[in-house]
Formats: sequence, structure tokens, C-alpha cells
Amino acid sequence: MPREIERKFLIQGDFASEVRKSFDIRQGYLVKGTRCTARVRIADNRGFLTIKGPVDKRKSSCISRFEWEKEIPMEDAEELMLLCEPGRVEKTRCLIPVGKHIFEIDIFHGDNDGLMIAEIELEHEDDPFERPNWLGEEVTHDSRYHNSSLAHTPYRTWPKTV
Repeated sequence: MPREIERKFLIQGDFASEVRKSFDIRQGYLVKGTRCTARVRIADNRGFLTIKGPVDKRKSSCISRFEWEKEIPMEDAEELMLLCEPGRVEKTRCLIPVGKHIFEIDIFHGDNDGLMIAEIELEHEDDPFERPNWLGEEVTHDSRYHNSSLAHTPYRTWPKTV
């Protein structure tokens, strides 16, 4: 089964000079349940359908989960977007190579404006990686930062701490 092993971090500095590519992403959710999430994404003028399972709690770090993704025709992606639950995620994704990995920095727009998250996909759960100086607090285990959660409970609605 295809697996995603991913860690998420907040941003604590300037990374702009390191960006090698960027593109806009729109995504909506057909299903957001406890057993799976089905997402439609339009990214870089391409459409995708993705199904994600829950975090694998049998693993010690709980950063691994089932992920199935297929590219679909843009026309189908646009039609499926109309079937999505209320709430969308809009963001610009910036790609930054660091060592043998690529960090994906998501700069959120719309109802999630002001939020920036760095994600890194790993080959295995204990895969070591270089930590750039702009990498902040890890939020992998905080479900508020999952894109499916941000679609339904946007960042701008979170209580602000002083």
C-alpha cells in the first residue's frame, strides 16, 4: 500500500532566497471522516484526486499513513470541486531543496492568510534530515494544521494568543 511519511513545521524566518519553484494550489474535500479523507486538488494546472487514511498509530512516531493519489483531467477536477464540502484551501507552494530532501513551504491565502507551514516527506520514519535555520516549531501531531482541518476551521478563526 502506498504510504506517506510526512512532518510539518511552522516557519520562523526568511526562506524566499532559497525557493527554486512555486505554484498555486486550490483544494477541496469530498469526504473528511475518521477513517479516510478524499481530496480534489488543482496544482500547477493539473488535477489530482487523493485519498488519505488515518495516521498509523502502530508506528512509534505516528507520522505514517496511507495515501493514494492519481492525476485526473483538469475538467474532472473542476467538476469534482463543485461537489466538495464547504471550505477550501488556497495556497502557494514553494519548493526548497535542503540536503537530500525537498521542503514544501505552503503560504496560505484566503481564510488561512498569515499561516505558513513547511512539510518534508521522508523515506522512513527515522530518516534524518537537515534543518534549515527558518524551520520553526514542529506541528506534525497538531491536527489543526492538517489541510482538511484548515478547510473547515480556518486559521483566521483560531483564538489569537497574546
